[in-house]
Amino acid sequence: MMYQGIRISGFGGQGIISSGILLAYAGMLDGKHVTFFPSYGAEMRGGTANCSVVVSSDEVATPSVDRPDTVIVMNEPSLAKFEPMVKPGGLLIINTSLVESRPKRKDIKVILVPCNKIAQELGTVKIANMVALGAFSKHTGALSVEAISKALAKVYKRAKPEIIELNKKALQKGAEIL
Repeated sequence: MMYQGIRISGFGGQGIISSGILLAYAGMLDGKHVTFFPSYGAEMRGGTANCSVVVSSDEVATPSVDRPDTVIVMNEPSLAKFEPMVKPGGLLIINTSLVESRPKRKDIKVILVPCNKIAQELGTVKIANMVALGAFSKHTGALSVEAISKALAKVYKRAKPEIIELNKKALQKGAEIL
């Protein structure tokens, strides 16, 4: 059985919620069972946002992910809040462009990704979340870059083709992170 509980967290406006939607949709396109559960403050842009996503080969009993297999943190406050939740042996992906602290735990795998820097090099910081999702794809195997890429046009129906292509490039760049 394949099961991946994911928590994505950062500031509102970083594409946290849309990243969760994208992963859930990619899972559906891949024939997997998925759940998506968003959480965000009233402030929206600039406030805190996080979401839980479950991707599984079997039916999912709950959308809640209290002990995620993977946590993606896109800002400093998210590291302090979500690092303790990662399952022992789990994965923590850190956006080092905005997170200066390093995790304290030694029982998890940590991937350091300069998401904002890579996104800016591609042309816009707005795709930093896609860089993180590319790293997630490579290091977990839960969803392929191809599945996430395929979901882009479905989730972002009004996006221009060149924006979809830019997001695909960001996914690929994230997948190249060791």
